[in-house]
Amino acid sequence: MKEIHDFRIIERTEPTANYVRLVLHHGGTMQPIAPGQFVEVRVDGVPEVMLRRPISIHDVDSDAGTLSLLIQVVGHGTRQMSTLKVGDKMNIVYPLGHGFSTDIAAGSQVLLVGGGAGIAPLLYLAKVLQAKGVHPTILLGGRTAALIPTRELFEPCGEVCLATDDGSLGHKGLVVEHPVFAQQWDMIYTCGPTPMMKAVARSAAERGIRCEVSLENMMACGVGACLCCVTDTDDGHRCVCKEGPVFDISTMHKWYENK
Repeated sequence: MKEIHDFRIIERTEPTANYVRLVLHHGGTMQPIAPGQFVEVRVDGVPEVMLRRPISIHDVDSDAGTLSLLIQVVGHGTRQMSTLKVGDKMNIVYPLGHGFSTDIAAGSQVLLVGGGAGIAPLLYLAKVLQAKGVHPTILLGGRTAALIPTRELFEPCGEVCLATDDGSLGHKGLVVEHPVFAQQWDMIYTCGPTPMMKAVARSAAERGIRCEVSLENMMACGVGACLCCVTDTDDGHRCVCKEGPVFDISTMHKWYENK
């Protein structure tokens, strides 16, 4: 069930340049959240920002009543969010969207592939999988080391592999060029820049590997009303905010085959 609620910021960090991580406390009973779901944040005090901004849920602690957001500062809305301090309130609509499926058998060989801000939803997914007896391998990439934020938070969840375009951290090259990507996996989950996800999806399809992608289309309303986030799938046009953002690639041939 969706809820509109004022969360209080209880922790604020800046893991790398242009990224801010906020830990928000509900103060009551928090709605159940699935990995891959997102929130819509109200941006106060900025006339240029009329609509809420969609942000992936980075982590969840249901017992503590907290959720975390990893915010990449790219425009007026996210810049305003980055100025919020501990003690400030953030009004959000949550939980939104269709998340990752976690019906994975214990002991399965699972790979999580994230790039840039697309790293965000994979942390909570990694923790949920680990609790189910699945110890994922996590492959994170970016153009430079500074564009792979919060990578240290993944280390308790599984083996972490890194790739940077400039070779400043880990393997030099794209994530799909990392040796670990070429291994055979039971399942691949991915979120990040569209070209990266399409490359991951094409490779998974060619190798017969089950794969889910989390799309990052522009999402104005978050509930499927404005239709600005519609994407073309094998099943027709679907709203990314409501029927996604996570899709199984078995229904996404039209999307990933279009380079």
